[in-house]
Amino acid sequence: MRRLAILLLALALPCAAAATDYTVRPKLSRLTFHGIYQGEAFEGHFDQWTAAISYDPADLEHSKFEVEVTTASAHTGDHDQDSALPGPSFFDVKKFPTAHFVTTGFRRQGNQVIADGQLTIRDVTRPVSLSVAFVPQGTGASLAVAGTVRRLDFDMGTGEYADTSVIGPDVKVTAHLQLTAK
Repeated sequence: MRRLAILLLALALPCAAAATDYTVRPKLSRLTFHGIYQGEAFEGHFDQWTAAISYDPADLEHSKFEVEVTTASAHTGDHDQDSALPGPSFFDVKKFPTAHFVTTGFRRQGNQVIADGQLTIRDVTRPVSLSVAFVPQGTGASLAVAGTVRRLDFDMGTGEYADTSVIGPDVKVTAHLQLTAK
């Protein structure tokens, strides 16, 4: 009887559900952040980041996102902002060269899929939730995610930059990825 149970389990394993693994097409993908500085909206992006995406909208239990960002690659196009971001008041890239996000699960909220996860910036880890829009396209897909990070929760903008009337407290993070199935 035990052998029969082991045989049945072995036969069932290949049928277990699995999300599709995707490769990000970096030249067609973008990771951005949006905030408010002195009452004006600004946008920045990261030039260097990697993402491991395993996703199936019909099987969220087996889906996973993991993203690592090189913090020194942040750019806004404004000289003053770009000079401050790598410094100790913001990313402190010498001590903390990367930021990391990994999902802890996915859930449906109405017609929307939400990716819950843990974001680590400056060795501070906090929960973050991202809305997910996934559109299959032939052998690949497009993936858009968006969420809001409270910068002071991660010690971003310390000292003179902690004043939320100068730099807004919330930073919206968005990613638009073009994916190819592995």
